[in-house]
Amino acid sequence: MSLAVPEQKRTWTTGTAPGIFPLLGHGIAFYRRPLAFLNSLPAHGDLVEIRLGPQRAWMVCHPELTHEVLMDPHTFDKGGPLYDRLGKLMGDGIVTCRQQTHRDKRRLLQPGFRPSHVAAYTDLVAQEAESVCDAWPTGRPVPVTEAMMTLTTRVISRVLLSDSLDDATTAEVRDCLTDVVRGLFVRTVVPIDALFRLPVPANRRYRRALSRLHTIIDAVIAERRRGADRDDVLGTLLAATRGDGVPAPITDQEVHDHLITLLLTGVETQALCLSSAFSLLARHPEAEGRLHAELDSVLGEGRRPGPEDLPHLVHTRCVVSETLRHSSPGWLFTRVTTRETELAGCRLPAGAAVLYSPHLLHHDPSSFPDPERFDPGRWLPGRPTAEQRRAMMPFSAGNRKCLGDEFAMVEATLALATIAGRVRLRHLPGYVERTPRPGITMGPRSLVMICEPRSRVPAAASPTSRATAAPRTSESRTAGEHVVDNA
Repeated sequence: MSLAVPEQKRTWTTGTAPGIFPLLGHGIAFYRRPLAFLNSLPAHGDLVEIRLGPQRAWMVCHPELTHEVLMDPHTFDKGGPLYDRLGKLMGDGIVTCRQQTHRDKRRLLQPGFRPSHVAAYTDLVAQEAESVCDAWPTGRPVPVTEAMMTLTTRVISRVLLSDSLDDATTAEVRDCLTDVVRGLFVRTVVPIDALFRLPVPANRRYRRALSRLHTIIDAVIAERRRGADRDDVLGTLLAATRGDGVPAPITDQEVHDHLITLLLTGVETQALCLSSAFSLLARHPEAEGRLHAELDSVLGEGRRPGPEDLPHLVHTRCVVSETLRHSSPGWLFTRVTTRETELAGCRLPAGAAVLYSPHLLHHDPSSFPDPERFDPGRWLPGRPTAEQRRAMMPFSAGNRKCLGDEFAMVEATLALATIAGRVRLRHLPGYVERTPRPGITMGPRSLVMICEPRSRVPAAASPTSRATAAPRTSESRTAGEHVVDNA
């Protein structure tokens, strides 16, 4: 007779969030104080019913329940208020497509973001980061968020389109993406279309930005068709329209949708991650000191980092991981049930909106003690627990995990190393941390800091060295699984 004790099934709790306004639901709370509203929900259960406008929705507040949702994409598919809105911008791209078409789209795009390709992008990222910080005047205020948006727009446009965008068009794309991302959020939490047809400045600004983005992408595609083939993502997509290397040719509209999708997901999330990192480092001098010591040890007199340096930038990567935990740009995502199902003992109808929040999961004290504390050391090799790895999901999980998660980590690590290796950014006198304005992403959208020269840390003082470098295998698989549920 077996003496094994049967595994006890966990009992989940469910509830409903208070403060529902007629017609608007919890939209006001979501818009005015989104993080405070999110943080209030676990007190009402592991699965909490909320209202997005008049629509019922359910917020998942526990990491194990979140994994249950993300690991079953056939039941909890991409959809809900966020992806319904994104679909109007991105079409049927890899972010917004339903599960049945996802595999073919991912297979088409994946080669451009494999580790071998990511290594080839390292010089591109470092070069663009160097260009941005070299333009900053020493001792003067610099627009950090704007500069990071410029940096990430240049990087992703070169990855996708080679040099098809000139500086003026790159700046226009950056500004259009900012307006679109801001407008998408309010359309998500208050999904009442009539409000967004009103001829008010915010609606006009959103529509203009959207129209201009589509026009720019169409012009790039048309110009490329008239020119030579290029070894970039657009080149791969255009080859696929001819049926080269794919089971069936894709349409011109699919090419457009993929480019819009990758631009939107590859620019602002990365820019906000980097901006948050510099802001957090300026407020935590010990973490900043460890970062500078590592950079001085690995890169010497501020040389440009290369692919061979990545395994040695251990603390630098930990700063990125902790920024993604503490201030994850991708903070709220939705799914939709494809059939009637049960979650946490609650029956959900087909078509139900299910939400999860990396911010909420990353700030759960049961997973991350003292969650408001910025501590890159949480992610040093061997430190994070299995529970913390599962709770840390800025790039989602399952087969819809972000296509470019490793590219995003490498880009952020190299950009941080390049800029922090040359200058030190300080907050303006009297700086007060403010709750970031909500969008489909979250972060400091107008951060201005003072650029100062940086003195070198003697090599002997460095807490990390090549002798203690992390293994060459991808740290993304060991440092919290990782700006973003976008694939």
